[in-house]
Amino acid sequence: MSAPPPVPAGTTETVGNDDAARASLEALRSEIAKAVVGQDPAVTGLVVALLCRGHVLLEGVPGVAKTLLVRALAASLELDTKRVQFTPDLMPSDVTGSLVYDARTAEFSFQPGPVFTNLLLADEINRTPPKTQSSLLEAMEERQVTVDGTPRLLPDPFLVAATQNPVEYEGTYPLPEAQLDRFLLKLTVPLPSRDEEINVLTRHADGFNPRDLVSAGVRPVAGPADLESARAAVAKTTVSPEIAGYVVDICRATRESPSLSLGVSPRGATALLSTARAWAWLTGRDYVIPDDVKALALPTLRHRIHLRPEAEMEGVTPDSVITAVLAHVPVPR
Repeated sequence: MSAPPPVPAGTTETVGNDDAARASLEALRSEIAKAVVGQDPAVTGLVVALLCRGHVLLEGVPGVAKTLLVRALAASLELDTKRVQFTPDLMPSDVTGSLVYDARTAEFSFQPGPVFTNLLLADEINRTPPKTQSSLLEAMEERQVTVDGTPRLLPDPFLVAATQNPVEYEGTYPLPEAQLDRFLLKLTVPLPSRDEEINVLTRHADGFNPRDLVSAGVRPVAGPADLESARAAVAKTTVSPEIAGYVVDICRATRESPSLSLGVSPRGATALLSTARAWAWLTGRDYVIPDDVKALALPTLRHRIHLRPEAEMEGVTPDSVITAVLAHVPVPR
């Protein structure tokens, strides 16, 4: 998955508000690039998640700008954003909020937690115990939190962007399947190329401060209205019966893979179709083609499958299984 190309002339894409919304979301890339060098697939994945009302898990070794990427996205959007540093002693109420006794009124009042925001940065989510991790389950799926038996709706839009380190296991709590399945996309943030790393060092030598994005020139270029227009346009993107069948065949093939003990569920199939529609719209089309499905298959499905122990010992990875499935499932003409 790379950056979508410019809209070609003479295609069937919509005009007016749709084009304006697409342009505003594409402008996010330029703003984020003022703070983050490269990482185009991760940037595109975050935009796709916004369009699909989904959540994103960013995985990469320390120092590859995972947190900076989300902060730059937040600074490029006219949306409320909060950050939670997940630690072993963090409690569920520290995320969702709690009832606080007011001595002046002799009543309990609800004090909202940081989850009541548009963009929640859940930094190092695998460093907090499962009890606290699960506090996000209802918020991510139902867009609400229940405290003392009372459900409270979260603002719209609402996106959780979580980060985790794939190589450090001491003091971490791996996310269970139910939690992973709540994330629309799992994006890997790789180490930069040599040229990109030189660019990073040059920026820092010229005075770039990653803790001050305002001085870097990052400014809001899209807001809730742009996002709502874009989502409405994505919802009108055509999906043919052949494409729907292609998505189902891919997901069913993972359930039959000898390397997997758990294949992609029907929810994973709907997620793949949703992300493919968003990608098609971003590339300037009002219909989905097989290449859209292939482009989003890895980030949408890699965290929804579970390898057998013997496959892991042989060096099989989720990405290699999905790539093999894509190579064998017939592509509709």
